[in-house]
Amino acid sequence: MPTDASQRPTIYDVAQRAGVSKSLVSLVLRGAPHVSDARREAVEAAIDELGYRPSRAASALASQRTLTVGVLIDDFHNPWFVELLAGLRSVLDPAGYTASAADLQLDAAGRNPVEGFLAQHVDALVIAADPPAGMLDGVEVPIVVAGTRELGALGLETALDVVAGDDELGARLATEHLLGLGHRRVAHLAGRGGPGEARRRGYEAAMRAAGLEPTAAGGGATSEAAGYAAACALLDARPEVTGIVAANDVMAVGALAALRERGLSVPDDVSVVGHDDSPLAAYRYLALTSVDGHSREVGAAAGGALLARLADRAAPPHRELLAPDLVVRGSTARPPTTR
Repeated sequence: MPTDASQRPTIYDVAQRAGVSKSLVSLVLRGAPHVSDARREAVEAAIDELGYRPSRAASALASQRTLTVGVLIDDFHNPWFVELLAGLRSVLDPAGYTASAADLQLDAAGRNPVEGFLAQHVDALVIAADPPAGMLDGVEVPIVVAGTRELGALGLETALDVVAGDDELGARLATEHLLGLGHRRVAHLAGRGGPGEARRRGYEAAMRAAGLEPTAAGGGATSEAAGYAAACALLDARPEVTGIVAANDVMAVGALAALRERGLSVPDDVSVVGHDDSPLAAYRYLALTSVDGHSREVGAAAGGALLARLADRAAPPHRELLAPDLVVRGSTARPPTTR
């Protein structure tokens, strides 16, 4: 077959080879009904013989769909979203959709990533970030929210499809794990946003249920640098702490650095638990105990909810909350008997 772009087979070549009209080839490409089996088979055979690849742009114009989905996340530096995107694609790819991701933080300097998606004529949006007020105003394409997000200020908490892991329960599991090992001086490295607030609530609930006073540091960004700074402040104020529950794995890595600088060993002196069970947590060098919120499953369920919404725009909002699990590794142990 010719490889030069100017010699690539066209829809007219397919029609001529199959002995049908160009319009009928278009119907077959769109999967339209009411095409006889014989003609459909002739067109498909011609496509295979010629190696014809239909133009995605032309198909989009013909069907008034682009088969693209915009995915808004909040931090490319945090690997939590890797599994979420993998799960999302496991459902969208077989359905013919392409997912395109944008980072809300990278577009914080005046640009609106949602407007960028809409300019590309995406068919739907997956929101895996806390969108600022007004960002979703007037959006008419279907929206599915992935993860625990702050939607109350947007007035959308009951209007959208939402699939999330139970972040509050996950933080309770992490805290109860340390309490079960015998730790009583357990602190939390907190983060802002929907997941951060839910995880802080879970930590505080577990501490109070055990008759202990919660102690938190941070509450802003959830980066490695923020985790390091929060851990330094915590250890300066509360050097007796023997257990740390971080808002996510990236903050936990920052805490590990702060502990190492102070000559403290993990887990011999201080136990550390992360959240998200990201690829970082499984690295043998870190061996970080972490809460698995099943991001891949959340992504797959969000993809399924999105396809269902595209098929039926009038269906009632879908709500799904996935129970987390704690993955115990080498960063947690019983507390030291002496300091």
